[in-house]
Amino acid sequence: MKTLPDVNETKLVEFLTGLLNTPSPTGFTDLAVTYLEQTLSGMSGVQLEHTPKGALLVCWEGEDKSAPRVVASHLDTLGAMVKEIKPNGRLKLTPIGSFAWNTVETEGCTVFTRDGRRYRGSLLVTAASSHVYGKRTAELPREAENMEVRLDVRTNSADETRALGIEVGDFVAFDPRVEVNEGFVRSRHLDDKAGVACVVMALQTLADARLKPWQTVYALFSTYEEVGHGASAGLPADIKEMVVVDMAAVGEGQTSDEFHATLCVKDSGGPYDRGLSLRLQQLAEHYQIPYKVDIYPYYGSDGGAFWRAGGNAPVALIGPGVDASHNYERTHVEALMATTRWLLAYFLNP
Repeated sequence: MKTLPDVNETKLVEFLTGLLNTPSPTGFTDLAVTYLEQTLSGMSGVQLEHTPKGALLVCWEGEDKSAPRVVASHLDTLGAMVKEIKPNGRLKLTPIGSFAWNTVETEGCTVFTRDGRRYRGSLLVTAASSHVYGKRTAELPREAENMEVRLDVRTNSADETRALGIEVGDFVAFDPRVEVNEGFVRSRHLDDKAGVACVVMALQTLADARLKPWQTVYALFSTYEEVGHGASAGLPADIKEMVVVDMAAVGEGQTSDEFHATLCVKDSGGPYDRGLSLRLQQLAEHYQIPYKVDIYPYYGSDGGAFWRAGGNAPVALIGPGVDASHNYERTHVEALMATTRWLLAYFLNP
């Protein structure tokens, strides 16, 4: 087996930080696609293509072209849209993706208008002041009906808010609040920007080492995964297998942790391909890549979307361990580095 080139940890974290700070709720991913395209466009041997659904598809011709592979990760994140402009000028939201409202309560956010303006605000429960509402502040259910965006502009009516250019259907992105401390990366939206960063850094590492993948590789950076149909379209018909790179969920009853890469062998949609999963395990063990094996009962991925759409190729799933998924998440550079090295091993070997 081939020797793996060294991965630049600093560049990995710098790219991830920039991506995390680039808003990309599902349906509003153009900024993140541009950020990614700027990073990859100067890479020798790589061809970039925008799919009709807005995803970015990267093709890198390999030493062998007979059995093209796909590595899939997703750029889109949780977020929201304006559902209603309330009589008091504040905004009621509809969620994008699956999250509990209490996980974003008090978070700062940005509203993106159709004409390109941006307004800052924060998401609060409607009875936010305990000095005014007493026990109701704590007891009010955290549901869409009871949450509102307080805009950081002077507005006290729906007409005043509309005069700002804000309308129903505008996208809302929650602040990531990225911090890097003692090797930990703490931020919203590590699902799946951590996985995207690992794929990008694996590609960059190969290019910097002037190596080619053993087999032609397509890297799909999808834009609708959080709503269930990211990798359902946009892939070449001749692909022979797919490795999805998405976060590994850390919590009670799981083997995953923040310091390892993880192989997911089953999620809510059923088991992944055993043969491809075993091959990835063999690669990890040969290269001494620290990894775990896990099962996630409340989890789906681009691999499931690919299969449900009729995809006829084996699929496996790997990714860095992420604590508090779909909340204020955290991972560690050790998990990011392990996942990136695992991808390098996959790119370079049969």
